[in-house]
Amino acid sequence: MKVVIAEKPDQAMKLAGPFTHRKKQGFLEIAPNRLFPQGALVTWAIGHICELVPPEAYNPAWKRWTLQSLPLIPETFRHQVTRSKAKQFAIIKQLLRRSDVREIIHAGDAGREGELIVRTIIEQCGVKKPMKRLWISSLTEKAVVAGFESLLDETETQNLYQEAYSRSCADWLIGMNASRVYTILLKNKGINDVFSAGRVQTPTLALVVKREKEIANFKPEPFWEVLATFQIDGKKYEGVWQKDGQSRIDQAEMAERIAAFCRGKSASVKEVKQERKEYLPPYLFNLSALQATANKLYKFSPQKTLEVAQKLYLKGYLSYPRSDSSFVTTEEARTFPDILAKLAKQPAFSGYFPTPKTSLAGNSRYVNQKKVTDHYAIIPTEQVPNVAKLPDEERKIYDLVARRLIAAHCESALFDYTTVLTLVEGRAEFVSKGKVQVRAGWRTVLFDQEKDGDDEILPPLAEGEEGSVHKVKVKESKTQPPKRYTEGQLITLMKTAGKHLDNQELEKVLMKTEGLGTEATRAGIIAMLKQRKYIEVKRNQVFATQKGILLIEVIGDKILASAEMTARWEQRLAEIGQGQASAQAFMEQVRKLSHKIVQDAVEQSKEWNLQDYDVQALPKQASRFRLGKKVAACRVCGGDLVDKGDFYGCSNYQKTKCSVTISKQIMGKKITETNAKKLMEQGKSNKIKGFKKGQESFDAYLVWDEEEKRVKVEQDS
Repeated sequence: MKVVIAEKPDQAMKLAGPFTHRKKQGFLEIAPNRLFPQGALVTWAIGHICELVPPEAYNPAWKRWTLQSLPLIPETFRHQVTRSKAKQFAIIKQLLRRSDVREIIHAGDAGREGELIVRTIIEQCGVKKPMKRLWISSLTEKAVVAGFESLLDETETQNLYQEAYSRSCADWLIGMNASRVYTILLKNKGINDVFSAGRVQTPTLALVVKREKEIANFKPEPFWEVLATFQIDGKKYEGVWQKDGQSRIDQAEMAERIAAFCRGKSASVKEVKQERKEYLPPYLFNLSALQATANKLYKFSPQKTLEVAQKLYLKGYLSYPRSDSSFVTTEEARTFPDILAKLAKQPAFSGYFPTPKTSLAGNSRYVNQKKVTDHYAIIPTEQVPNVAKLPDEERKIYDLVARRLIAAHCESALFDYTTVLTLVEGRAEFVSKGKVQVRAGWRTVLFDQEKDGDDEILPPLAEGEEGSVHKVKVKESKTQPPKRYTEGQLITLMKTAGKHLDNQELEKVLMKTEGLGTEATRAGIIAMLKQRKYIEVKRNQVFATQKGILLIEVIGDKILASAEMTARWEQRLAEIGQGQASAQAFMEQVRKLSHKIVQDAVEQSKEWNLQDYDVQALPKQASRFRLGKKVAACRVCGGDLVDKGDFYGCSNYQKTKCSVTISKQIMGKKITETNAKKLMEQGKSNKIKGFKKGQESFDAYLVWDEEEKRVKVEQDS
């Protein structure tokens, strides 16, 4: 008898799907068959059932946050079973210890985290039995059966476990020590809040804060351009004045003099340059590229894109989503004609068939065994759904992935770019640029995803043609600050370790870079920064909060905030996963770094000047010890008004739908527990100074409106 351990219940159902089976409490029983002559038991984790123990489990004195106890460095790391998941752990343990169980099949997600989750469970169960590894990239019946027919020896993925284990221990060391030292030191300066810091989250936050400061420090400078419309042999077109390739003029008077010189004058075509450019179809999706595209088109957060792609994977419609590769193997490429034939029957895609290319075999842009790491690119599986019937979010993500595959079978896109130089009176030079699409190619499939530039279509012009200046004007503009990142751009920035790349060089660099975090963790890091009140996302733009800016300000240019250093760590971790580096040597470096982080922080704190920060206005991360804490009795139903993180709310909402809430931030002012309690008990808070409305600042009370059952601001008269 064999026990198969999946990572999640849905995954376990898919693994048992090709076989006759019946459901039991916490596992599935597969009847004897060709692959399992004695049958099999399929059970599952619920994500991370086991977690690293807290500091006080190593040393009771470590429970208190003190500088004297830092750095916290356990001799060896230990795990414990998460209390809420103990029941399922007990079922797994019971199955593994059965006397008739002779072999374990590790069937966690085929990646680093899946490797860690299942091996840790087995270790915690204290079971040492022969183990094989199921390694598949999709959950279709065909893929599941093929996977069980060709199980890997567990030693083949042992290095991946070492990588994931090293990563989790390193994150514990850096996170525990950095968070404690900065929280303690900032508390000594009067800022009483928890400041979480970490190996990946802090450098990521530093990138956002850097952009925030660039915007804040930006001083717009005015500039002027001279625009002319030419009439040449009955043809009209526009141009902008330039000298030595520069069109911006820093003095209005000079721009007006140039315009005055050109009005009504003769003009001639000095030069016409034409260049044909070919654009190859884009690469297939890896997770970062899919997240960036979904954010750009649909404003999906990276976390949402991952969750939706995971649902499609568990349904068997997409391959494994947490992939960092944009390539497939020759074996996968052979399945494409069958997948395309099924996509062609879908109304959403039928208009793109037949595709110019019927196979990608031998096309190194997409097929490259050496560049397929743990998984190949994200592609549709042979199990093609009725796309029109998918839930809206799933349909959008599936559509993106399917179109990428179709586009890869299309011709390149061709454009003719034209640059025209026009001379006025033989002296003033104007440049005009335009483009013409010669062949749409793959852009027909991905048209909505490709935004054309502003280049106009120019009439056919020849050198030496003459005419005149039809009209001329001066346009005044201002230099613009850098734009805030979108969540999709932040994902890409994390992948490139903080190097902001333009699109032309982006794809090449992404193929060989190790950035901040992994494909699987980047979305979670951004979600964590939101949760910890370091960043806010408004209209899909990422803003750094005062709390986030403060943390990066006090850390300064030290190693903890260095994107490049963290990227080098990821490179070393990847080498551990490939068996090319020592996990022990890496962890020794991390222990030394923990000492340095604490020393650096203590030294820096002597120079901190925090007078510019409004301590009361800093957004606070709700402590898990405070969430649910009773603040007052609800004025409407008599229930408990409790701390719910961003607001105080009635605990009876689930039972009676009592919707009493008080925001913790009203018109720029933090609402304290004291004022929330007084508002509930007496209908009116203490006077609160410094409410803000636009540019106006005023003092006011919070009052309870008995008719509307809500809070109002009553200005002090």
